[in-house]
Amino acid sequence: MLRLGGNAFDAAAAAMLASCVTEPTLTSLGGGGFLLAHTAEQQNILFDFFTQTPRQRRPVDEVEFYPVLVDFGTAVQEFHIGLGAIAVPGTVAGLFHMHRRLGRLPMSVIAEPALHYATVGVEVGEFQAYCFRILRPILLACPEMAQLCTKAGELLQTGDCFHNPSLAETIRLLVQEGPQAFYTGDIAHALVKDSQTRGGYLSLEDLRHYRVIERSPLMTRYRGTTLVTNPPPSSGGCLIAFALALMAQVEVAACGFGTEAHLTLLADAMRLTNLARADGYDSQINQPDVAERFLAEAHLRRYAQQLLQTAGVNKWGSTTHFSVMDSEGNAASVTASNGEGSGYTIPGTGIMLNNMLGEADLHPVGFHQWPLNARISSMMAPTMVLADGVPELVLGSGGSNRIRTAILQVISNVIDFQMPIEQAVNSPRIHWEADVMNLEPGFEIPKTQTRFPWSGEIVPWAQQNMFFGGVHAVLAAPDGTLTGAGDRRRSGVVVVVES
Repeated sequence: MLRLGGNAFDAAAAAMLASCVTEPTLTSLGGGGFLLAHTAEQQNILFDFFTQTPRQRRPVDEVEFYPVLVDFGTAVQEFHIGLGAIAVPGTVAGLFHMHRRLGRLPMSVIAEPALHYATVGVEVGEFQAYCFRILRPILLACPEMAQLCTKAGELLQTGDCFHNPSLAETIRLLVQEGPQAFYTGDIAHALVKDSQTRGGYLSLEDLRHYRVIERSPLMTRYRGTTLVTNPPPSSGGCLIAFALALMAQVEVAACGFGTEAHLTLLADAMRLTNLARADGYDSQINQPDVAERFLAEAHLRRYAQQLLQTAGVNKWGSTTHFSVMDSEGNAASVTASNGEGSGYTIPGTGIMLNNMLGEADLHPVGFHQWPLNARISSMMAPTMVLADGVPELVLGSGGSNRIRTAILQVISNVIDFQMPIEQAVNSPRIHWEADVMNLEPGFEIPKTQTRFPWSGEIVPWAQQNMFFGGVHAVLAAPDGTLTGAGDRRRSGVVVVVES
């Protein structure tokens, strides 16, 4: 798209649409997400096209909603699927809304890569083969998707070809008719018919009234730079800002990367952020001033004091992320997801729907208890770091509840340890949660936990894994030179287009 004269937002739209074809286990036109935009005119806009709760409930005993287990080998996570797990999808609306506002090229051009991959096919890489394997129970629950993801009765392997001709026809229809083809046309009627007769919640009213929301991003400071990220009602951005505010109390670089002091600091920042989150944040997420109160100095001080006293100075994440910067000064950070997929595909479309009503992380008060017709809160946090108002670092991550800890560590690697972007993204990470420290190889396992601010378990992983997120980032040097890094944990790639 950049070579054709498009801008960062055209490239983002094309990548978003293509990812729905090439990463079918991670994202979909039946899912949702966020795009954080910084324009050449210095505007910062957060496009919220995440999923919405339905406008009505039905008796739980009528709902198709059941658990499946995803086995990572080192950790097992339970998810829920079925038509009762489907929330109102926003990806189609988000794609067209963002492109109409900020794009330059025709949608017919934007769609060409996706159409090519859906029709001709795309070679299955090692990472996608891994995704097929661990999501086997969900993929095989859906006859249409099972047919696409298997060959001679077996799941596709590395080197096999995946193609989705029905999705190609759907994309052509959307290019011709626009998003209304999905939200009010035959696709909508087919989805709602199955939902109402087979145990789902969705209605035509849910689809017809879905809207993309343009929000003012959350903006905070960290060591002389400005952090721009996803605001409430999503959770991830505010929690990243809180953890960075805690770490700002300590000279992180003096700890030395990967030392016991560094690991203790990271673990404690994550622990205290979780404590602060549980202390009323989740229950107040839809209040208009929740971010201001959560990040207020008086509130931060309580937790910062605990950090200074101790500083000594599970799971899948089916999410796609990409970051784009162009020579005009535009930047886009996009994170989108289909959850794990609901196990249901709209007949004849090639679109598997999301299972966002079946994600425990998104519904801390319990399943089937969601508020009616409300945006679902998300950990997804497309993020930028600005220096003097100009994007210096554009990043984001997949990884469910590990999104925020992955982004936190990469930002710290760049700002505190002055790492090149490739090293910052692909250095080992930790994730602390519920008194368990998951530790990637490359860190020395602490011989003693006496200095740790918690008494829990250390779980060493044998190799880097998508469990720890998938940060894809672009870094701008002071002279304007752009470098990027794709996370090896998710077979990330970097493309540089010479002007």
